[in-house]
Amino acid sequence: MNEAIKKGIVVGIGVILQISISLLFNLYLMEKLWIVNAFYAFLRVLLVLGLIKYSKHYSYTLPWLVILLLFPLVGTLLYVILGNNKNKSSVLKKIVKSEKDAFKYLVQEESVYEEFKDNGRLRYISDFAGYPITKNNLISYYPLGEEAFLEMLKELEEAKKFIFIEYFIISKGVMWEKILNILIEKVKQNVEVRIMYDDAGCISTLPHNYKDYLESLGMKCVVFNKLHPISGVIMNNRDHRKILIIDGKIAFSGGINISDEYINVGSPYGHWKDNGIKVKGPAVWNYTVMFLALWNAFSKEDDDFTKFYNSDFKEECPGYVAAFGETPLDDEVTGEDIYMNIINQSHDYVYIFTPYLIIDSEMINALSLAAKRGVDVRIVIPGIPDKKLVYTLSLSYVEILVAAGVKIYKYTPGFVHAKVFVSDDTVATVGTINLDYRSLYLHFECGLYMENVDVIKDIKSDLLETTNKSHEVKKEEATPGFWKSIWQAILRLFAPLM
Repeated sequence: MNEAIKKGIVVGIGVILQISISLLFNLYLMEKLWIVNAFYAFLRVLLVLGLIKYSKHYSYTLPWLVILLLFPLVGTLLYVILGNNKNKSSVLKKIVKSEKDAFKYLVQEESVYEEFKDNGRLRYISDFAGYPITKNNLISYYPLGEEAFLEMLKELEEAKKFIFIEYFIISKGVMWEKILNILIEKVKQNVEVRIMYDDAGCISTLPHNYKDYLESLGMKCVVFNKLHPISGVIMNNRDHRKILIIDGKIAFSGGINISDEYINVGSPYGHWKDNGIKVKGPAVWNYTVMFLALWNAFSKEDDDFTKFYNSDFKEECPGYVAAFGETPLDDEVTGEDIYMNIINQSHDYVYIFTPYLIIDSEMINALSLAAKRGVDVRIVIPGIPDKKLVYTLSLSYVEILVAAGVKIYKYTPGFVHAKVFVSDDTVATVGTINLDYRSLYLHFECGLYMENVDVIKDIKSDLLETTNKSHEVKKEEATPGFWKSIWQAILRLFAPLM
């Protein structure tokens, strides 16, 4: 039995024991003491009223309401454990503080603000999401993970000062071995190397003591939000970002993790359609602050972020660019709001890549309304799924979208992992944010928003070429049979937990 399975079993047993003991204890108290029963009834009413009053997204809160009303005790305990937990977890409290402190480094340049202040999409990102809009960034788009990987290796070889790596998944294999060999050499050249990976994302790909191994090589390492048997149930917020920063002057992001299938080496789901994006210019600073904010929540060592700032890039480039982060610990749903702004303000077309299509009513209505007003709305999803249950749930949203005129394409050669929006030849975003509840509401994510940047034409071309290799889902195919429809409805109830 490998270490990942052992760790998963231990954490799973710990979670089950916590819930079981809590449930049995409270059932016993409710039977013996009427006041405990009354307390839970009162607490349940407060939770339901709170969800109704403060919810911004009823599609996310409705399943919780149903669970609370149908299963009063279990529902109440689950919500207390898995619901809004940022005030209960010491780890999340540290992240909230660190992110708040980090935002002082994200300052919008006033002269640039004056240029875009009448543009609502850009103003939202600057004023409410809190990420500065920048100019003069050189952007390169890579339509496949293997193409992005080759460029990552070239830039890593040129690193002189520091390398920051933050990925949801790092897996031993061809991809990581080539990167690791470069990092080992860079450490010998006194380049500072920091690596942050998510514990849940790497549970089956790295040994539990891999942090110690990296540190023995002279690198610094943070394991994000470690899984534990006792506290594991409140650790529902994962670091799903993919960021590589080199010397503060270059940043890579996009859909690819550091694992072989992302570069089509041994992909188990046919051809792996992913992407990467490279940024040179002022927008790199946004990525740097994002990285340092999470890093310092776990390893407080940077009193001054500005030592990692690089202003060497002076090339003039058209358009506006903002690297932005999504966090589950604030009041903004930044990723979804940016997506919604693109959809709602589209005129000619909106093209989308997403591996998962698990969307709320607001997103369904926005996509449907855009199609009904004559916008060419196309969504490319996998032809070969990586998670069959999640894929069945994704297909439950296809029927209503196709009926409204949205064109859904299944990527025939394999699996789509890219997360891309592009619209009207003027707007695009590339990043890590899936169209599902976990990405939109629960995970730490990142994206690159672009307006009137030359690379948008390359992104559009990639989407069109991909649809040509894909199968368009027609109305007959999109309509499920009776029993499948029932099964999909049941799955929808648990959509926020998937």
